[in-house]
Amino acid sequence: MRFSATAAISAAALLAGTVSADAQSVISEASSSVSSAASDASSSVASSSTASLPELPTFTPTKLKADFLEQFTDDWEARWKPSHAKKDTKGSDKDEEWAYVGEWAVEEPHVYKGMEGDKGLVVKNAAAHHAISAKFPKKIDNKGKTLVVQYEVKLQNGLECGGAYLKLLRDNKALHQDEFSNVSPYVIMFGPDKCGSTNKVHLIINHKNPKTGEYEEKHLQTPPAARIVKTTELYTLIIHPNNTAIIKLNGEQVKEANLLEDFTPAFNPPKEIDDPKDKKPEDWVDTVRIPDPEAKKPEDWDEDAPFEIVDEEATMPEDWLEKEPLTIPDPEATKPEDWDDEEDGDWVAPTVSNPKCDDVSGCGPWTKPMKSNPEYKGKWTAPMIDNPEYKGEWAPRKIKNPDFFEDKHPSNLEPMGAIGFEIWTMQSDIMFDNIYIGHSIEDAAKFADETFNEKHPIEQLVELAEKPKVEDRPEAKSPSDLVFLDDPIHYIREKLDLFFAIAQNDPVQAIKFVPEAAAGLGAVAVTIIAIIAGIITMSGSSAAPQKAKKVAGDAKTAAADAKDKVAEAVSTGADSAKDAVNKRSTRSTGS
Repeated sequence: MRFSATAAISAAALLAGTVSADAQSVISEASSSVSSAASDASSSVASSSTASLPELPTFTPTKLKADFLEQFTDDWEARWKPSHAKKDTKGSDKDEEWAYVGEWAVEEPHVYKGMEGDKGLVVKNAAAHHAISAKFPKKIDNKGKTLVVQYEVKLQNGLECGGAYLKLLRDNKALHQDEFSNVSPYVIMFGPDKCGSTNKVHLIINHKNPKTGEYEEKHLQTPPAARIVKTTELYTLIIHPNNTAIIKLNGEQVKEANLLEDFTPAFNPPKEIDDPKDKKPEDWVDTVRIPDPEAKKPEDWDEDAPFEIVDEEATMPEDWLEKEPLTIPDPEATKPEDWDDEEDGDWVAPTVSNPKCDDVSGCGPWTKPMKSNPEYKGKWTAPMIDNPEYKGEWAPRKIKNPDFFEDKHPSNLEPMGAIGFEIWTMQSDIMFDNIYIGHSIEDAAKFADETFNEKHPIEQLVELAEKPKVEDRPEAKSPSDLVFLDDPIHYIREKLDLFFAIAQNDPVQAIKFVPEAAAGLGAVAVTIIAIIAGIITMSGSSAAPQKAKKVAGDAKTAAADAKDKVAEAVSTGADSAKDAVNKRSTRSTGS
C-alpha cells in the first residue's frame, strides 16, 4: 500500500516553520518506515491469496436417516423422473403451449469445486422449462412435529432471471411423475427466485380451507433476499408446531415469522365481514365541505377582466432595427450547377438569421409588450364551509362471516408425498444437492457438517485463488473505475495515491473527491499529527534530534503494528477458511 506520507508530514512541518534539518531527516525516516510497512503488508496479503489450496475431501454417503434424504448417488434415476407434461397457461395472457423440454443431469460441479466425487442434480438448458420429481418412500405428515427442509443450491453461471426453489407435493393417488407440472398441487414452495429487481427466498404454503375444501396460497410477507453467488449456498426451512417458521442461509438465521401474523392472505379469515345486502341510504350525506350558500360575489368583482393587458408605458429600445428583417437570404448560398430553371423553377437562396439582429434588442416591426393585469381576478367562486348536513363516511354494517374458521395450528400441513423442481430459468448449470426433509434440526445440522461445511470453505478459497491477478486484469482508466471487491489491495493503493496527489494542491477537494481514502486515513492522521506535534515542541531545545529520533522509533513501531493489523484484517477470511478446512481434514482422518 503506497502513499505519500513523506509529503504529508513534511508539508505540515514546514508550515510550522520550526523544524531543524535533523528533525526533517527524522521525519523522512519515519514516513519511509510507514510507507515500507504498509507496502510489506500489501505484499503479505497478496501472497496469502495465492497460497496452495488444501486437498479436496472425498465424498462419502451419509449414514444419517430421514424421511427423505438425497445425495444423488449412482442409483438416483430410480427415484427421480423428468416430466413430459405440457405447462398449463390457462388464465394467463400467454397463448403459447410450453413443454418441459429442459434436460437434467447428475454430475460434479465445474465451478469452484469443493469436494471430490460430490455430484448434484443439474439444470442443463438455459431459457427452458424444467420439471423433475421424486416420490417419498412414504408420505410425510408433520402434524404435531417440527418440519425441516434443507438443500443446497449452486448457481454455477449466476442467476439473472429464474428460480431455484423446490416444491413439496401433496400426497394423493393422482401424483404421477410423468405429469408433474406447474399445476400439480403442492404444500410448500421454498427457495431462491430472482428476476430483475426481484430477489427473494420464496416461502409459500398451500393451505386448505376446512369449510370449503379449497386451497389458497399463503405468501411470506417480507421474505429475505437470496444469495446470488457461484459457491454452494445452503437453504434451510424449519416450521415448528408453535406456528413459527425460520429460514436459514448457510446455517445462519435470516428470518423468523409467525404463520398467523406474517403471511398474506391470512391463514384465518376475519370473524366479521361487510353485509353485502346493506346499501347506503339515498339521503346519506358524505360531502365534508360545501360552497357557502350565503356568500355573494362583490359588486366590484370583474370576471371579464383579461389576465394580461398592453403595457402602455413601454417604449421601443433605442437599438431596435425596425427596417431590418429577422431573416435574410444566405449570402454564401449558390445555385447548384445542375439546377434547371425550366424544370426546377426559379432558384431562391435559403434564408438565415439576420446577423445584424444578433447584438441588438430586436428587428422588424416593434409592438408594445403585454403585462399582467393588476385588475384581473378571474371567475368568482363561493368560499367553502363545513357541511352542516355531513353524516360521516358511510360503511356497511358488519355481519358474522359465514365462511369463518379458525385454524389454530396452520403448522400442521397437508401430508406430502413427493419433492419436485419445476422452474424456468435463463441460466443453465444450476445445481441442487444434499436434500434433507425430516423432523430433526440436529440431524439436519449434522448433515450440513458432513457436506456443506466441508466443501463451502474450500469453494471460497478456490474462488479467491481463481480471481485474476492485478497484472492479468486490464488496467482501469482511472481510480474511479476501480471496484473494491475485484482487488482490495489495488483499490486501496490507487485511492490513496489519488488522494495525496489532490491533497498537495487542495486538501478539501481531496476529501470530497476521495472520501473513502480520507476516512481510512483518519487513524493514520492522528498518529502523524502526534509525531509532528512532538517534533515541533522539541525543536527549540538542543536535545531535539535525540528526542526526534525517539519519536521516529515510536513511529516505526506503530507502522509495524499497522502492517500486522492490515495483513491480519485483509487475510482473516482466507485464514479462517483454511483453519476450518484443516480442522475438518484432521477430524475426517481420525474418524
